[in-house]
Amino acid sequence: MYSILSHTPFSTLLYSPRKSHKFLQPSSSIILLIFSLISFFVFSIVLIIGTINVSQKSNCLLHSSVSHPSNPIYLASFSSVFADYGDENAVTLSRSEMVPLPSHVVSVSATTNLSTEEVEFWKQPDNQGYLPCLEFGLVYRRESSEISREKRRFLVVVASGGLNQQRNQIVDAVVIARILRAALVVPFLQLNFIWGDDSEFADIFDVEHFKRTLQADVRVVSALPLTHLISRQTVETQIPFDVSPLWIRTRFSNQLKEEGILVLKGLDSKLSKNLPIDLQKLRCKVAFHALRFSAPIREVGNRLARRMWIEGPYIAIHLRLEKDVWARTGCRTGLGSKYDQIIQQERNTRPEYLTGRINMSYPQRRLAGLCPLNAYEVSRLLKALGAPQQSRLYIAGGEPYGGSEALKPLIEEFPNLVTKHTLASCEELLPFVNRSSALAAIDYIVSLSSDVFMPSHGGNMARAMQGHRAYSGHRKYIKPNKRMMLPYYEDASISEAEFRAIMRRLHEKSKGQPEPRTGKRDRDVIANPVPECMCKRHSRFS
Repeated sequence: MYSILSHTPFSTLLYSPRKSHKFLQPSSSIILLIFSLISFFVFSIVLIIGTINVSQKSNCLLHSSVSHPSNPIYLASFSSVFADYGDENAVTLSRSEMVPLPSHVVSVSATTNLSTEEVEFWKQPDNQGYLPCLEFGLVYRRESSEISREKRRFLVVVASGGLNQQRNQIVDAVVIARILRAALVVPFLQLNFIWGDDSEFADIFDVEHFKRTLQADVRVVSALPLTHLISRQTVETQIPFDVSPLWIRTRFSNQLKEEGILVLKGLDSKLSKNLPIDLQKLRCKVAFHALRFSAPIREVGNRLARRMWIEGPYIAIHLRLEKDVWARTGCRTGLGSKYDQIIQQERNTRPEYLTGRINMSYPQRRLAGLCPLNAYEVSRLLKALGAPQQSRLYIAGGEPYGGSEALKPLIEEFPNLVTKHTLASCEELLPFVNRSSALAAIDYIVSLSSDVFMPSHGGNMARAMQGHRAYSGHRKYIKPNKRMMLPYYEDASISEAEFRAIMRRLHEKSKGQPEPRTGKRDRDVIANPVPECMCKRHSRFS
């Protein structure tokens, strides 16, 4: 048994003092009526004046954008206004989708001064006509009327890990609530001990948007009703991997019916990747529509994305060079023995850091593709694939272990390299100090609008970006084929021209082309939304 009240915001509901209410006397009612009439007339005048001012400002903004049709920064800023400030009460999927800025068109010309190979690098993949397609079945829609009004059974979920790990668990929390026909309490984010981030759901995501977008699928509430705030409650953590909807219903339906509440923790990758098609569509709806970042994060993220976009095409790289990544993967940093010894000492102190295949040696782990690419390996791959040296690189991720020394090989080849810390002012990032999830969300927004995205290591961010870029039009996504390519890094006998040809051949199919998930059981629909969430139709959200 476990008490959730002392560790969650539920306790504030128990101890909130009730406000006393006094009935108004007749004389007070007359005074209140007169005051109300005066207030109404004053408010009406202020509203009319305010409407005129807003109309003038809107016309000014519209006039500015029309007066500078060739300046893309005006167009980008103007489009972002409509994206963020639409009618919040009119919830439609087309309006709730987090859409990136348009990709750039790069062609061979005297002004670009690019080779054919370099132009090819910027070329976007053919989406083969696939568009978002989230039409739910008749049975699903019939059941929605009852499920969306549920007021007796409640699901509470505690999500852990980094931003994208938490996103995955929130997606599955919504699906499980739907399976159990329960209302979902806005998920709790567990304190992240690695980064010391104690952010709550509302700090990272737009809560009201989350509720509105899912109002036809699952009832989402901010807190448990007073009738369900009991002193002790079991927290379910022993959930096996690859559980089915039948397993979920068999295991938890009776408990929900009897107690009215179910608390789940440790959901990471536990729900089956292969669900009925309507539940797969619900996963996409949550990931690509409902989980919109909070307004402060969107404001800064969109601003940084426009700063990158206005200068032309850019590459976003999720560079996994953080200290904890080296400790967990059991790999060497490429920075020399001094750095590697520190990592080894930390690994010896915390043996639980090392994840998966612990009996493999470092060379074996590296050649098996289990190690992140370091800055030198990333730069060499980008060059081989045709990235121009003057390309602008946006580096997403945490502080690299080794600081500037870790990035040196990449900067030497691609000097136009920035991070969120160099692209933004100190004032812009000040609200997010020690908020790793918020900083990761900013990286997510800027990376989504990049013309090319490449991760140096697999993981939740890589899979999330792969799927979201596919959902947004199959923007170019390069997935390094580490197992096949790394042996050629060690072969000094091949020329640079041969190396480039080999790298291009190995990554010919790794460009973001639509790749159906059909028949591949272990693939997540969030990373591979074809065919459950995308189809060849005229309507994107029919």
